[in-house]
Amino acid sequence: MSPLRSPAGSGGGHGDDRAPASPAPLATPRTGPGTWARDLAMGMRFAAGGGREGWIRTALTAAGVALGVAVLLLGASVPTLMDSWHGREKARENLGQSHEPLPADNTLRYASADTLFHGAPVRGRLVRPDGAHPPVPPGVRQLPGPGRMLVSPALKELLASPEGALLRERLDFRVAGVIGDEGLRGPRELTYLAQSATLAAPDGYRIDHFGKGWNPLPMRAPAVVLVIMTCVALMTPVMVFIGTSVRFGNERRERRLAALRLVGADVRTTRRIASGEALFGSLLGLVAGGALFLGGRQFASVITLWDINVFPSDVTPGPLAVALIAVLVPAAAVGVTLFAQRGVTVEPLGVVRNRPTVRRRLWWRVALPAVGALLLVPLAREFPWRDTPFNTVRLAAGAMLLLFGVTALLPWLVDAVVGRLHGGPVSWQLAVRRLQLSSGSATRAVSGITVAVAGAIAIHMLMTGMQTGYAQAYAESGKAPRIGLWGNAHDWPQVQRALTALRATPGVAAVRGTIDANVARRPAAGNSRSAGRYATIAVGSCAELRTLARVGSCRDGEVFLTGARGRDAALAPGAAVDLNPPDFQGDPAAPRPWKIPTAAREARLLHPGRAPDRVPYDLLATPSAVDIGRFRSPTMELKVTFDRGTPDAVEHIRTTAAHIDPTMNEFSAVDNPHDAQYSSVRNGLFAGAVVTLLLIGTGLIISTVEQLHERRRVLSTLDAYGTRRTTLGWSVLWQTAIPVVLGLGLALGCGLALGTLLLTMLDSVVTVDKPVVAGMTGIGGAVILFVTALSLPPLWRMMRPDGLRTE
Repeated sequence: MSPLRSPAGSGGGHGDDRAPASPAPLATPRTGPGTWARDLAMGMRFAAGGGREGWIRTALTAAGVALGVAVLLLGASVPTLMDSWHGREKARENLGQSHEPLPADNTLRYASADTLFHGAPVRGRLVRPDGAHPPVPPGVRQLPGPGRMLVSPALKELLASPEGALLRERLDFRVAGVIGDEGLRGPRELTYLAQSATLAAPDGYRIDHFGKGWNPLPMRAPAVVLVIMTCVALMTPVMVFIGTSVRFGNERRERRLAALRLVGADVRTTRRIASGEALFGSLLGLVAGGALFLGGRQFASVITLWDINVFPSDVTPGPLAVALIAVLVPAAAVGVTLFAQRGVTVEPLGVVRNRPTVRRRLWWRVALPAVGALLLVPLAREFPWRDTPFNTVRLAAGAMLLLFGVTALLPWLVDAVVGRLHGGPVSWQLAVRRLQLSSGSATRAVSGITVAVAGAIAIHMLMTGMQTGYAQAYAESGKAPRIGLWGNAHDWPQVQRALTALRATPGVAAVRGTIDANVARRPAAGNSRSAGRYATIAVGSCAELRTLARVGSCRDGEVFLTGARGRDAALAPGAAVDLNPPDFQGDPAAPRPWKIPTAAREARLLHPGRAPDRVPYDLLATPSAVDIGRFRSPTMELKVTFDRGTPDAVEHIRTTAAHIDPTMNEFSAVDNPHDAQYSSVRNGLFAGAVVTLLLIGTGLIISTVEQLHERRRVLSTLDAYGTRRTTLGWSVLWQTAIPVVLGLGLALGCGLALGTLLLTMLDSVVTVDKPVVAGMTGIGGAVILFVTALSLPPLWRMMRPDGLRTE
């Protein structure tokens, strides 16, 4: 309002002949930073002092924002987490030096002695110092003495428990201490460092320091797709949920703003005050989300995913990420509120008048999922899928657009469906008419359900398909109960002792073993192309060779040619081969020629190349036919068949192998570590989706109760006319059920389509996770009943004739 000008002139009433002054212009509202700060602060005071109902709305907003902030902080911690995890692995490891140092006071011999115990990996390292000042890995102050070992806290706990009895028999060392956190990848890692007095070449290599610059192997395509989709499936509902949370209690807020209009506030002021209320809830949510993150990360040590287990201190987001979250979340709350206020006109006298209804356009709502599908379909046709930055961006953008597109389609679908519904029971008509008049608040809350369920279904389909693929592969390769063992070979008596020990192990049905080595073919006359080509030789007793080929009569000293790779003059009786082939071009390995006996006979391999453990040997030799010590790197290859009915037969075999040679390696399909890993992740995602749905259901309760409060006079009128309470109760049920059912239908279609595209991209069998689909549908139905049940008490209170009283 303009201030009134005094009717008297400046000179009193003495005949001033000057022209009358023009009216003062209307005061323009200030919109500077000070005005924004004042109005935002007023809105925050309203939110803080709004009584019990105001605090309920603020607490619900804060809870939604807190959940989103905690997830964002967790996602921002992944790079730091992985850097810390890999950093400790690099600091404590040395995979061998290109130029092995000579024995000195500061060197030691180092070897790997890994094993498995009931499917869990146990990392073992053996050392043997060359002097009095050997290098020491992180987390260890002093190397253990001979026959002693340092263990991780988790391994110490396992060894002291009854479940670790078999592992105690396997580790022939006495516990002398505990490895510190600096020497562990995670608090639940099973690892030990032992000093072996018998460790010698070729069982290990010499090093003079720990800490080796190496890069971990890149993740395989399925793992990359899973990580990208998990981030998308987590972040998309979080963004939708934050946008929905800051609009809880919108209708009551608008009535309060109407009162402010009555005392002189303009429209812009009311919008800034409304933004202040949302800002207060978002700031509380920001603080609560930080506290939830800090409290939740304390449980990081009890979670293991894909053998990754970290310390709580590793789960730390970067400073830039924290700053962005701290700024963008409140800014998003203010932006969403201002955007929501554009659709209403707040007038004085407690009237909130919506602007004329604008027909929802369909084209852009369909364009979002269509563009997302167009980004994903070419990736599904690309085989094999390659992990490139461009493909990563396309995958993330396509999946996000598909999920956001479903959210955008929901309001149009609800309007289109309820606009065509007519007739039916009174309760049904009341619910349909309410949705026809205003479906915005219901669809906003249900949009979070849609995104969460669609993302959960897609991720579970992806993980189920990958888990099924691993299960099929392990089932196929593990049909025969067999374990393969290999280690460094010294001579044939060593293999005989190993065979004897394994045959005496409980549960072992049969054992076969050979010494395998590579040889280089010498150039054949007139065929220089055959020079340097590798061939494989197996050395074993006649009994062992008969398990590999049809050798007929056999006695020690004979050699057999298999022709596994076709006829070659370089592998013929009387031809010379090199027993010390170079590992790489330019390797200064001195040749060790060996002449194939002229009496060598032909033998046919049994099932060559038809089984994973069948090697296409070119030469078969008995022990006295060749000097095993002349081979460059001979390995002892053992194949153990066991009886599945014998309890812990696999663990007994591993214990025997460790006693034969602790550095022996195992390859088998008896354990499927992926099954438990994928199951744990699937269960975690399902639990997260359930929590999200429950929070969204709470938001639906608030919206429903507010709508009932808005219609309390109508409800009182209906009660005065004799309308039954059950009729209005059913109307609340239908009013909640229609948007939720439509949202679940969209989520089911989107989730199945997205999951199918992802599995096709990985060339996996399309598998629908029926329990998850049924569970999500059931939880959606439970949300409907949950909202209806908690909305009935306020409904009964408002259905009273005294609600018609007015002043």
